[in-house]
Amino acid sequence: MDDTVIDSSLRTVEWKDNKVIMIDQTKLPNQLVFVKYDDYNQVADAIRNLVVRGAPAIGVSGAFGLALAALQSKATTKDELISDLEKARKILYDTRPTAVNLKWGLDKIMKVANSGTTVEQIKESVINESKKMAEEDIQINKTMGKYGSVLFDNNDTIMTHCNAGALATVAYGTAFGVIRATRESGKNIKVIATETRPIQQGSRLTAFELKHDGFDVSLIPDTAVGYSMANGLVDKVIVGADRIVRTGHVFNKIGTYQVATMAKQHGIPFYVAAPLSTFDMKTDAKDVIIEMRKGTEVTGIGDKKTAPDDINVINPAFDMTPPELISGIITEKGVAKPPYEESIKKLFQAN
Repeated sequence: MDDTVIDSSLRTVEWKDNKVIMIDQTKLPNQLVFVKYDDYNQVADAIRNLVVRGAPAIGVSGAFGLALAALQSKATTKDELISDLEKARKILYDTRPTAVNLKWGLDKIMKVANSGTTVEQIKESVINESKKMAEEDIQINKTMGKYGSVLFDNNDTIMTHCNAGALATVAYGTAFGVIRATRESGKNIKVIATETRPIQQGSRLTAFELKHDGFDVSLIPDTAVGYSMANGLVDKVIVGADRIVRTGHVFNKIGTYQVATMAKQHGIPFYVAAPLSTFDMKTDAKDVIIEMRKGTEVTGIGDKKTAPDDINVINPAFDMTPPELISGIITEKGVAKPPYEESIKKLFQAN
């Protein structure tokens, strides 16, 4: 392993010289590789193949993808350009159907495009809006961090699952933004990261990011969550989210439900940190599509096979944590507490 350093100011995804630049997260922690894209189809592939991941990061990446589509378009009229953008929007959306931030980012750009008049004006406004969304993401994360940090005490050991750090956003992080803000407020904290099989975002990304940002972090196998809690090693839990519906049901990386259930069993507060762009106020929990990923993610690690040939595999990318297991949902507008249907609605009324 080299001495690659990721810090909270490093951009996971950015727009530069009419290209989209991303950290290739499939190469971490061994290499820090930046990839450049000038075609929205490349951005779609990057989202699909987890070069970029994390709900806020793929929301902004989708917006940047549409900005590339606008530049690529040979349209001479507004209708032709909107048609080209709609085609690109569908391709980008179909990459990761569970994460609602992707739809949010794409819809926001399409709204700007539809309100334009000339082809050149639409192209310019689409690029400017996508860049603005990236900047706003960082500020939202920092505001969320301030609201959430008051929920954590000096000398707390905080467990987290998957990666909700700078690498899951444009920069700073959602759940990690809260962890960072807690430390910045002068509190001494430790972090326990689950490995997060099968893609190992916890060991590859979370442990890596926190260690290099100077946190006292320990890595555990996913199977040691119950042990850690039963033996008093965990004070609180915080995770991110890929979608939250109006009833407070949270869709996040597979395994989150198990962590939340264990936390409830041991009387440990379980918090979720997510911007309002992660909330889906229209869809019922039962209707959310859970992305199923390829079996080879489970039957091998890297090039090494770890399971028999032709074994059936069930590999959901996400699960649903019901609201009764959640102590609070931290947003840039404050902290929602049970009953969530009321408190979430109030957050949007304040927006």
